[in-house]
Amino acid sequence: MPAAPRLIAFFLPQFHPTPENDAWWGKGFTEWTNVTRARPLFDGHCQPHLPADLGFYDLRLREVRHQQIALAQAHGVGGFCYHYYWFSGRRLLFQPLDDMLGDTAADMPFCLNWANENWTRRWNAAEHDVLMEQRYRPEDDLGFIQSVAPFLRDRRYIRIDGAPLLLVYRPQQMPASARSTAIWRDYCRQAGIGELHLCAALTHGNLQFRELGFDSGVEFPPHNMRVGSLNARLNFNVPFTGNVLDYAEVARSYLARDYRTDRVFRTVVPCWDNTARTGGRATVLINSTPVNYEAWLRAAVDATVAERPDGERLVFINAWNEWAEGCHLEPDQRLGHAWLQATQRVAEGASHATAFEPVQLAPDAAAPRTLLGDLGAVLKYHAARWSGPLRLWLNRWPQLKSVATSVLRLLRR
Repeated sequence: MPAAPRLIAFFLPQFHPTPENDAWWGKGFTEWTNVTRARPLFDGHCQPHLPADLGFYDLRLREVRHQQIALAQAHGVGGFCYHYYWFSGRRLLFQPLDDMLGDTAADMPFCLNWANENWTRRWNAAEHDVLMEQRYRPEDDLGFIQSVAPFLRDRRYIRIDGAPLLLVYRPQQMPASARSTAIWRDYCRQAGIGELHLCAALTHGNLQFRELGFDSGVEFPPHNMRVGSLNARLNFNVPFTGNVLDYAEVARSYLARDYRTDRVFRTVVPCWDNTARTGGRATVLINSTPVNYEAWLRAAVDATVAERPDGERLVFINAWNEWAEGCHLEPDQRLGHAWLQATQRVAEGASHATAFEPVQLAPDAAAPRTLLGDLGAVLKYHAARWSGPLRLWLNRWPQLKSVATSVLRLLRR
């Protein structure tokens, strides 16, 4: 019987204050700050996403990290892929990772994903305002691999055929990726780590990995989607420049990709809604239900068994705890453990989910907004708002009130 794929969830090591975020966003800022500010953008839109069992946790706490591991392992998650933030020798959001590395009781397989993009104020639509830049200096190739070497040596580190699995989020931005990856491989051989398995995330339009010096690729939905928008079928509460998409259509578009001759790992999202970060510029997958997620995950697992040999059967989940992107397996106040329970059924081979639920919109979404309708609604709102003060004012002028009352009676006929 073929080996079942290992499920690996991407993990955001944020959720704790740092000096940099204090300076850029205000004292005490964490991702929870954005999460709690989110508001619905249209009728039936579920925001904010709020945590349940683990609460608004702080990843500096060992107890929290152990609770996360226990929850994940109890529900079939076989490893975490931590995002790693390194900028020419300067690391960000490193304390939870360093603490995990030093905590032998945190017995969870893991790997790293170098999140090699600039940090900007894009949450405020100011991408030109760079907070921390990826500079790609000549000495950075060696500096980066030396930085991650202690993790690669750890007994818990995830390996493919004995080679530590190292991901890069935007390999296409590396100015000389083939040179960089060759330096990494040479260093690991000389340092006694051995061979590396380098995996390129397929993000921001990039579909290449071999040409960039990598051994494999990994899907990263919602990047590189090929679906249509549902915006015209919805009434928005704010000026909206983002996209609302059907979860099932997104899932089918990824499942239709054939990787039998390509070394690409599949990735599934339980849900996606980055309203908390981007407001009216958000990308929202509606009908992101546990049932639909389970159907996508089961199909991705089945496809992986058919496409990959035993030692390479990995399926990624995006993500364990991307709360500000509405993308999490951790329990929330609306659905509880439903995402985790769906994951567990697939991991244990007990899932019967095969079909996607049809798209469902709010009851009034079928009536599109029009300019005249919106103007009428504005006039009606302000007329109602001023009717009370106007009646009080007319009480001071009985004759004028009598005339106004007569005119209103005529208009109502």
